[in-house]
Amino acid sequence: MNLLLVLPILIPLVTACLCFLAWGSRPAQRLFGILGCTAHLGTAIVLLIRIREKGIAATQLGDWPAPFGITLVADLLSAIMVLLAALMGMAVMLYSVGSIDRKREAFGYYPFYHLLLMGVSGTFLTGDMFNMYVWFEVMLMSSFVLMALGGERAQLDGAIKYVTLNLISSAFFLTALGILYGMAGTLNMADLAVMSRDVPYPGVATTLAMLFLAAFGIKAALFPLFFWLPASYHNPPVAVSAIFAGLLTKVGVYALIRVFTLIFVQDIGYTHSIILVLSGLTMVTGVLGAMAQNEFRRILSFHIISQVGYMIMGLGLFTRLALAGSIFYIVHHIIVKTNLFLASGVARKIGGSYRLERLGGLSLTAPGLTALFFISAFSLAGIPPLSGFWAKLVLIRAGLSQAAYVIAATALAVSLLTLFSMTKIWGQAFWGAAPEGTPDLDNTDDCSAFSGPSVLLYLPMMLLAGLTLCIGLYAGPVFDLAVEAADQLLDPTGYIQAVMGGVP
Repeated sequence: MNLLLVLPILIPLVTACLCFLAWGSRPAQRLFGILGCTAHLGTAIVLLIRIREKGIAATQLGDWPAPFGITLVADLLSAIMVLLAALMGMAVMLYSVGSIDRKREAFGYYPFYHLLLMGVSGTFLTGDMFNMYVWFEVMLMSSFVLMALGGERAQLDGAIKYVTLNLISSAFFLTALGILYGMAGTLNMADLAVMSRDVPYPGVATTLAMLFLAAFGIKAALFPLFFWLPASYHNPPVAVSAIFAGLLTKVGVYALIRVFTLIFVQDIGYTHSIILVLSGLTMVTGVLGAMAQNEFRRILSFHIISQVGYMIMGLGLFTRLALAGSIFYIVHHIIVKTNLFLASGVARKIGGSYRLERLGGLSLTAPGLTALFFISAFSLAGIPPLSGFWAKLVLIRAGLSQAAYVIAATALAVSLLTLFSMTKIWGQAFWGAAPEGTPDLDNTDDCSAFSGPSVLLYLPMMLLAGLTLCIGLYAGPVFDLAVEAADQLLDPTGYIQAVMGGVP
């Protein structure tokens, strides 16, 4: 058994168990949380290096041969996603220690946080569709607890909407799995990839692909299935919002990329054209929603939706350059969006509110926060030479090379509207006139008292902003890695051989 494939799942599980055992000791839970995230991050780095050097790796738990056993498999896309999950887990954990209140710490914040990381890592590493469903449910349960923890009315309202729509997604997913198993007699993804080469009923397979598109589309917040996200992500503590924004919709995007490059490739002209149309509609509706908002986290929540459109644009185009652009964009977006949510929490702690009209003058009172926000916000908008510029450039170039002028023009227009909404925050919260009087916290979501931000709030933001700058200034190595990952997606032979031991 390849232990390196098991550790990204095992480490968060063990950490969660240790936090449960230390239930009565907040310092011990904090220590276990940070140590667990450090080990998780170290393992993820080693995994990516190992996969890039030696190729795709797979292991069969319990020594049951594929396709009968539980398969864990890592290609470059999986390894990249596991590393991003571990990195965001570490950054938000540090922020959590500096921001989560005693009540939430006392009622299980840290163990459920690590169970969430376990579910995310399991989804990225599983080689079986049913086990992907299981890991989705682990994420759903953990995220629901984290969203509802604290029991405030707004939180519960958002949590109910969140869990209801995600349960519908789970129902679609489970129904699609039953039909798929009835057709193929297997749910192992490598085995399904082999069978997809000679499908006796292509029409049924295409219908089934649309059912999976609906299930994963809800998870990814695709148009028109996105409305649960802006109704829920602005309610929990900002640390919870940040880890959700960074990872949860990307799990849905990952699932779409995985199944629509490995399994459902029988009718690309139909299925991927629908994905391309949905990507454009998702971009437009998300950015228009962001422009209509005047609350920091609501604007950022709608931008999650808009940016998901860019991530699946490459999948819809389905070329080497386009898929590389999607992977590059995912790397950029996870880092930038997590950091923007963290910045919103510090802005709220200084100014007393998330509403833009109640913030102002942050450029004078918090110049460090201003610089960190500038890097992430204008990277999101695609300003050169930041990471977002290169990610969008690759996708637009891929669109133009395929004569997909409408989606390329849409991506450019949405980028300009994103810049407008980011300058809205920039102008009002950072350069606008400071409101008179003492800051009055507009809710009690994440801080027990107004005492000013600590170093644990700024340290993860500095780390993520530094990564954004590095990716922008040294985009070549990241793009090369994305191209290698795209090559593996377009030619699944290596994936199949790693899991099945050969191509039947």
